[in-house]
Amino acid sequence: MTDAARTRNAWRRWGYRLVPGDGFSYLLHLRPAEWPIMVAHTALGFILAVGIVPLLHGERLGTLAGALFLWVVFLNGGTLAVNSVYDKDEGDIGYLRSPPAPPAHLLGFSLAFLVAGQALSFLLPVPFRLVYFVCLLMSLAYSVPPLRFKAVAGVDWVINMWGFGTFTPFAGWAAAGRPLDLVHGLVLFGFCPLFAGFYPLTQIYQFDEDRRRGDRTLALILGMRRSLIVSIAATLLAFACFGAAAYLSFASPWAWLAIAVALSGWLYVLVPWYRQHERWTPDRHQRGFYAALVAWAITDVAVLLAFAL
Repeated sequence: MTDAARTRNAWRRWGYRLVPGDGFSYLLHLRPAEWPIMVAHTALGFILAVGIVPLLHGERLGTLAGALFLWVVFLNGGTLAVNSVYDKDEGDIGYLRSPPAPPAHLLGFSLAFLVAGQALSFLLPVPFRLVYFVCLLMSLAYSVPPLRFKAVAGVDWVINMWGFGTFTPFAGWAAAGRPLDLVHGLVLFGFCPLFAGFYPLTQIYQFDEDRRRGDRTLALILGMRRSLIVSIAATLLAFACFGAAAYLSFASPWAWLAIAVALSGWLYVLVPWYRQHERWTPDRHQRGFYAALVAWAITDVAVLLAFAL
């Protein structure tokens, strides 16, 4: 392991002093930097199902915490650790800069996380354990040879748009045990094209890494210009779904305003990116990716304001 991986910041230096050898590398490959994003997106579905007010009164917080722990730490963390085993990245990757070399037993460690989460999911309603199982299978198919759908452009896109986009907030909804209605189904489905627009942005700044490995990612095949066109078109489709849900639910003017603000945030990121992409360096593309994460967070808040109050 390079010194940079161990000493990149105070958090790394503290962790490697506290946990001897490569022990701290196991935690880093679970990519805890992504956990707040996953917590927010999973919790969104739960809050849509039960409402904000009951949670403010302390009701059902235990169920929410359990669902978040299983989905974010066990499923998502385990998924990203499996991905690290087979990618063997040397440059920055999503939510982990200067990644340490995968430790010797990372595959067994990550699979144990995935399986333990599935076992514990039986403490929650049937739809939750089913969507967990579906995403577990998709995770393995995404990263592990011989399938390794991550390297099959188009298939990787479909897995992510459903897995993170719709199934993640649906897992929160399912944990609440409430049947899904049309309006909220449209809202949850809207995150599918939204992630379809977001996913190419996660690959644009990794063009060189993906070329080196021989992975034919969606963004590489499309090229930057067409990738950004797809991102803009998919984002508009997502907000058409949110708008349809707002129309069917007779949403208030404040709900429409929240949706409009979120859409404006995406366009503020994507339109200049499209216009200037030929002049941007990989570092600038990476900053664009993190700006899109902020737009995603704004969208989660807007959806809660529009459909959970």
